[in-house]
Amino acid sequence: MQLQKITHITGTIKLLTGLHIGGGDAALEIGGLDQPIIKHPLTGEPYIPGSSLKGKMRSLLEVKYNKLKGDGGPCDCGKCIVCCLFGFSGAEKSKTKIGPTRILVRDAYMTEKWKNEFRNGDLPMEIKYENVINRIKGTAENPRPLERVPAGVEFDFNISVRLFDLDGQNKNNILTAIKQAMALLELDALGGCGSRGCGQIKFCNVRIDEEEVKYEHLQEALKADVPVGLQSENGD
Repeated sequence: MQLQKITHITGTIKLLTGLHIGGGDAALEIGGLDQPIIKHPLTGEPYIPGSSLKGKMRSLLEVKYNKLKGDGGPCDCGKCIVCCLFGFSGAEKSKTKIGPTRILVRDAYMTEKWKNEFRNGDLPMEIKYENVINRIKGTAENPRPLERVPAGVEFDFNISVRLFDLDGQNKNNILTAIKQAMALLELDALGGCGSRGCGQIKFCNVRIDEEEVKYEHLQEALKADVPVGLQSENGD
């Protein structure tokens, strides 16, 4: 197996609604937030972990191609386009020639414009209060403060795609599947509380190896016929 090319997909992620990606179970102080967002430990700036972006893209493709396991776990068949892109369990690697994971998703940090806004104190995080509604009394109870990155903020994203000689005619399918995952993510939500309005995003200024990808082409990718199973050089 020989690495032939590393393709770079870059652009920005624009928040259309507030984004909440949890920062872990830190000790809760009196008057503090019980649902803080993840922040860079040195600068305090919010960011989007590559694991959050990659994990959501994978799960959406698994739903699209009916590859979710019965227990809700990720597919590890080692033979499909999802396993090719995102990897699979080590126990299956000896049974296939699919090779290593193709996609590498970097952490996404705020664009320079929004970094400067944050550092100058002009970008406060949004505190959204959520309540449990008592349906009998018709009253709100147990308000919980949810921290969010405000709508409008933009993050630079960077995805690397490793293409090997054995990929053959799968190369176009690999890139198309990534576009499909991005388009599905726009129709779904990133981070937590998506069913309650958080995490609606839009990919902007997308480029593949510096070549512009028009916005409508992401949505059009959903219509493409990508084989679920990988194809060999001879079409098997």
